Amino acid sequence: MPTVEPYLFFNGRAEEAVNFYVKTVGAKVEMLMRFDQSPEPMPPGMLPPGFETKVMHASVMIGNCRVMASDGCGDTAAPAGFSLALSVATEAEADRAFAALSEGGKVIMPLTKTFWSPKYGQLKDKFGVQWMVMVPGQQ
Repeated sequence: MPTVEPYLFFNGRAEEAVNFYVKTVGAKVEMLMRFDQSPEPMPPGMLPPGFETKVMHASVMIGNCRVMASDGCGDTAAPAGFSLALSVATEAEADRAFAALSEGGKVIMPLTKTFWSPKYGQLKDKFGVQWMVMVPGQQ
């Protein structure tokens, strides 16, 4: 069965982002490989100087969702056109996750009650990744 998993590019800040998500949303690191750990060397000129120890590929689990990350090859733009939706069980968890993820970022919509959720809000974290934090509504 096919799967779709987000793959985020951080242009030199992937390790910092992975550590931030471990701290803020309890991400579990499955693996992290740097460019200089690759079993095959990168083609000459593919990486900018200083990227040898940057993250070639990382995989983390946030709940039951795998999110992959990389520093790319130094040519990535800020993420745009999507949000990661984080559903948590309680309003207290929503408050904590929202506050942690928005640290150093920008609140787009403060946490509030909506017709579909007792607590829902949107933010852009300090890496430019947009998040929707919510508590599922009653069925």
